[in-house]
Amino acid sequence: RIACLATGGAAERPQYIDDAEMALQGINMLLNNGFKESDELFKRYRTQSPLMSFGASFVSFLNAMMTFEEEKMQMACDDLRTTEKLCESDSAGVLETIRNKIKKSVSTRSTGKQELFLQSCLHVIDEQAYTTRDALSFVTWSYIKGGWILRKAWKMYNKCHSDISQLQETCQRRSSGSQESLSADNHNHNAPVENGVTAKALDRLKGSVSFGYGLFHLCISMVPPHLLKIINLLGFPGDRLQGLSSLMYASESKDMKAPLATLALLWYHTVVLPFFALDGSDTHEGLLEAKAILQRKSVVYPNSSLFIFFKGRVQRLECHINSALACFHDALDLASDQREIQHVCLYEIGWCSMIELNFDDAFRAFERLKNESRWSQCYYAYLTGVCQGASGDLDGASGVFKDVQKLFKRKNNQIEQFAVKRTERLRKVSPTRQLCILGVIEVLYLWKALPNCSPSKLQIMNQVLQSLDDTSCRGLKHLLLGSIHKCHGNIRDAVQSLQLAARDEYGRQINSYIQPYAVYELGCILLAKPETVAKGRSFLLQAKEDFTGYDFENRLHVRIHSALASLKEVVPQ
Repeated sequence: RIACLATGGAAERPQYIDDAEMALQGINMLLNNGFKESDELFKRYRTQSPLMSFGASFVSFLNAMMTFEEEKMQMACDDLRTTEKLCESDSAGVLETIRNKIKKSVSTRSTGKQELFLQSCLHVIDEQAYTTRDALSFVTWSYIKGGWILRKAWKMYNKCHSDISQLQETCQRRSSGSQESLSADNHNHNAPVENGVTAKALDRLKGSVSFGYGLFHLCISMVPPHLLKIINLLGFPGDRLQGLSSLMYASESKDMKAPLATLALLWYHTVVLPFFALDGSDTHEGLLEAKAILQRKSVVYPNSSLFIFFKGRVQRLECHINSALACFHDALDLASDQREIQHVCLYEIGWCSMIELNFDDAFRAFERLKNESRWSQCYYAYLTGVCQGASGDLDGASGVFKDVQKLFKRKNNQIEQFAVKRTERLRKVSPTRQLCILGVIEVLYLWKALPNCSPSKLQIMNQVLQSLDDTSCRGLKHLLLGSIHKCHGNIRDAVQSLQLAARDEYGRQINSYIQPYAVYELGCILLAKPETVAKGRSFLLQAKEDFTGYDFENRLHVRIHSALASLKEVVPQ
């Protein structure tokens, strides 16, 4: 609890509030579309409590990460430094207050335990602020600095998680042992069970630590092999199941990061897992888990734009595109005060429209993003152009393609590099409607959205691709045909098309992604049958080792890593 000054009449009087409860309310307010109200609440009390200061800083961090605007990123860094300083200066003050207020009957050992507990609270808040601030180091490409700082944060998370878990076990044993001698009225979750520290406080702190602890495990578990050596040098682990378990614990806790842990789980099950999963089984299980989470949280977040957005993601992955579009439009309307959430909704509306081959609606969504967003305008311009050309407006598409090069800002960004390369190709040959539709099908493939398309839409795509007779895109044509046949279940035709793509010499000359992706797709198909598992594994290793320097290489390596890891779980090496 913290003491704040509240105005009452002509005098000011101290008012004691529960900062943990207030911080949770602030985050819930944020997720229930009360963006301004949440910001005002955290700012009002940020100087009174490290926890409220971290809440205010975290809101700034979310804005920075969603906008990537330099001034907001700088503001987030400044706010997080303020939180760090408050933790450093508050540590001695909080402990001194505890010493002064502790009852005389409490032993010295008890005092030490409480000090240790409160010191852990401050360490957790401080390290979360430190970790959050230096996550921005990765965004600004300062990998080495960010890596070593995150290593320090991981050590603190790991130690706190271990210490608090041990303390919980001690409390549970003592509580269980003394239960028979305590009446039901005296034995409750708020009663001191370990030297003045309540089980409720321990659970909340464990939830706080579990959020960062779980995210570390989950994110590192998805790192591709060629980065694992660096990760291992830094001392990071990567246990996916441990990460999911810890995030679930945090999600059900009373800590302010419980809603954020819930969002992290939804993000993993509806965005990450479908993108990297080897087959549909893992994705199906993930969607079931996501639907269960959304059902449990529907009472707390009945009209949250973010939760409705994730509901739309589930609907899209289950191929209920009309229902998904309705969710994304609802989320778009509810996020009227949050431009960044509106943009992710517009992005999904554009994708669903492409899946439905509704090029006009897709064009409108991406055009708005191109004009409003400060993030990947070059990429949005390319999507706007291919959708406009696919709808038949070739003059308009040519005009948009001219803007792509002007909007190209980040040379180390693969997505923007891809957009520029594809635009240059279309400008050289003069865009046709067929080539623009090819561009739409290509991005649907690269973002693994072809499985979300209906059989009728896939058949239309198949017909367009079959009619293409441009030697410069022959390899891409066969790669996409193979993927469409795979979605239809026509494995024989899929293998034939993918073999043609894997022999695409033009693609090898321009060092495109066609050949390694085709070899990878062949490997995945062969893994489906026990008698061809060994051959499938050899194809995956070939895709990993025989090609380099192509577009989206890291993305493919992550998928190969996921495929090989899944194979080891089924067939022990």
